[in-house]
Amino acid sequence: MKEARSDKKASRSKISDTDRLDKVDGGNQEIVFSGLSETALTTVLGLIAVALLLTGCLCRGLFYATDVYPMVLMASGSVLIWFVLFIMCFNAPKTRGQLGIAQWLDYLKRLYEAIMQYAHFRWMLWPLAIAVWFGLHVGMGTVSVQGSLEAMLRWSLLAIFALLTVMLAARANGARWFACGWQMAGGLLVLSGVLAACGVLPLPYGVMRTTDPEISSAGARLGGLLQYPNAYGAVVGMYALERLAAAARAITRPLSAGRLIAAVLPLMPAQAALLLSESRGAWLATGCAAVAAFALQRRGARVPLLLATAAPLACAAWLYRQLAAAQLAPAPVPGLLALAGAWAAALLGTLLLCRLWHSGARARAAALTATVLAGITAATVAVASTADRMAAGVGTGLSRLQIWRDALKLWTEAAWLGHGGETWRSMFRAIQSSPYVGGEVHNGFLDLALDTGVIGLLLLAGWFFFTLRTMWRQAPQLLPSVIVFGLHGSMDFDWSFTFLWMMFIWLGGWALSLPTLQESEADKKRSRFLRPLSPWPQRIFTILIVMFWLGGTVWLAGQQVAAEQQYRLAMSKNIEGAEQKVLLTAAYKFNPYRPDIAISLSRTLPAKKAESILVQSLSCSPVSPQLYGELGRLAAQSGRGESAGNYFEQSLALNRFDASSQSQALYWMEQASRRELASGYAERGRQTAAAGVKMYERYRELSEEVAAGEKRNDRRFELGEDALRYGSNLRLLAFDPLASEVSRKSP
Repeated sequence: MKEARSDKKASRSKISDTDRLDKVDGGNQEIVFSGLSETALTTVLGLIAVALLLTGCLCRGLFYATDVYPMVLMASGSVLIWFVLFIMCFNAPKTRGQLGIAQWLDYLKRLYEAIMQYAHFRWMLWPLAIAVWFGLHVGMGTVSVQGSLEAMLRWSLLAIFALLTVMLAARANGARWFACGWQMAGGLLVLSGVLAACGVLPLPYGVMRTTDPEISSAGARLGGLLQYPNAYGAVVGMYALERLAAAARAITRPLSAGRLIAAVLPLMPAQAALLLSESRGAWLATGCAAVAAFALQRRGARVPLLLATAAPLACAAWLYRQLAAAQLAPAPVPGLLALAGAWAAALLGTLLLCRLWHSGARARAAALTATVLAGITAATVAVASTADRMAAGVGTGLSRLQIWRDALKLWTEAAWLGHGGETWRSMFRAIQSSPYVGGEVHNGFLDLALDTGVIGLLLLAGWFFFTLRTMWRQAPQLLPSVIVFGLHGSMDFDWSFTFLWMMFIWLGGWALSLPTLQESEADKKRSRFLRPLSPWPQRIFTILIVMFWLGGTVWLAGQQVAAEQQYRLAMSKNIEGAEQKVLLTAAYKFNPYRPDIAISLSRTLPAKKAESILVQSLSCSPVSPQLYGELGRLAAQSGRGESAGNYFEQSLALNRFDASSQSQALYWMEQASRRELASGYAERGRQTAAAGVKMYERYRELSEEVAAGEKRNDRRFELGEDALRYGSNLRLLAFDPLASEVSRKSP
């Protein structure tokens, strides 16, 4: 009887929640959606959100800007489609005594109130504010206009995705769509990666191979669909912890074998994928988050959490050992058999432990003993498999410390406002203290601080605080996944993958979608922030801002897509001459902010026009060594040695540990000196050669300093044979211009 009464109460509460979400009081009248329309709207919105999440997963995690542009168009179009359907399904009650304009105004008022019924709109303002801040950097001045525009588009995409998730969170049954999307995205990432490691599924660049023991003990690491093992390890760790919490909740009570197996089914492959990534940072972050998950459990649910972990982890460690021995390239049949055997053993082991736990005291003791032994076995296998990498040293860790020290110095130059988008990638060559390879700063917080300063960090902190507070109150089982996201983001460049931010947004929307939160937020006591605005000017202003934002985002993304298409066509092998010039001109018109497009176009134009385009591009990318080097080459070809020297000085100052750039600068300084001497300008020619000799001497001293030091030389910076020859030639031209002919070979 009690269960029947509780079921009736639950059904009544669900009905009241649906009514609360489907009806908004507006002037003592109701805005009503029919039941069919409400279901259709929720279904369409859920399909759109899940499709965007899966697309981000399949597009290499949206790391590259060229993958982000089409995604922005797709997300913006999805928002437009859903709002059109929303308007079509919207039924405003007819009012008596209103005709013409008054009736339309009343209709628009009720439509606006229906849209603004969602109490969580303020949550999507955090990524939107960061996108706006990047946009302001374009106007205020930035180290790279193109980088700031790309960052603005990334964060606009995240804001659009957050908008869709908060709307889905406010719909009835929204939580089911979030659970479905999480399972589909996580399952796709895990299964595709594990099957690729087993030799069953061909996945291009899914496995990273190396002979460096500091990077991998097995010689191969699993990167999956993200094509980067560290980020892949972090995201499968997030998925594994959420599934682990769900499995622990299932084990707390006796269940049928089928339901228990369904609950623990994803655990073994997820943990195997985490181990196969061989990401020490992901292991550490997941381990810390697992400890937090254990602490967050109720006292009676902590042991079931360990029971759910034991057998899958031991079997995953065994599978990792087998695949690592084959360097993640076994024959398909043995690889598939190993996967099937480990998976079956994990399921049967968990089923046995669960049965023992729900039996007598002796059986419980046996279950705990087996759990401890399984944990020790898994740890032993994992440590033994990575012992070679641990013994190889901590060179990569020391390199990151050096990167972080240099990044902190750069951050202090614009601590509050930041330098704009792509700051580190644009400037690390100019400020690096040793020749390391580091296009990424390997710290999400520091990377955002460089781009947006303290203001951006405050916006991010507010977003994190609001999300964590919501999860703490409504969905503590999701907190460990967010902990992995935050911890690993602080030691690697996961946050450069837009897909990982989408996963974070998905978890936040999932927490917002829970019925208890809907009950507390959908009533009249919700925050005044973003309540439906009553004066018409404010409503119109809000609508215009949203239209301007979405329209501007679509236009900018379209320009980027068009420029990329034209540039790729122009750079293809089958196109040359006039046709290539036309395509490059079109690409430059679509996007004049990309230095590579400007350089390619300048090489098809006369010297004066080429220099004009390069100087204009330099105003958008003031720290681009390639632009300065190209201007130096043009000046040298024109016989302007002094200008060439100035440009090459700037180029080398922005990229001093690049042996190729150093050698190129010396070659063109020699050519500029020769042209000036041939034209009868003997003094200018000697001065140009003398400037080249100074460049050579700095290059030689820097190479000797690097060779004598103990720091890593990842860029293989050294004094090459070509540079030695160019230096000798420049000395002859500077101090004996009438000497015998010297070599004029091109570098």
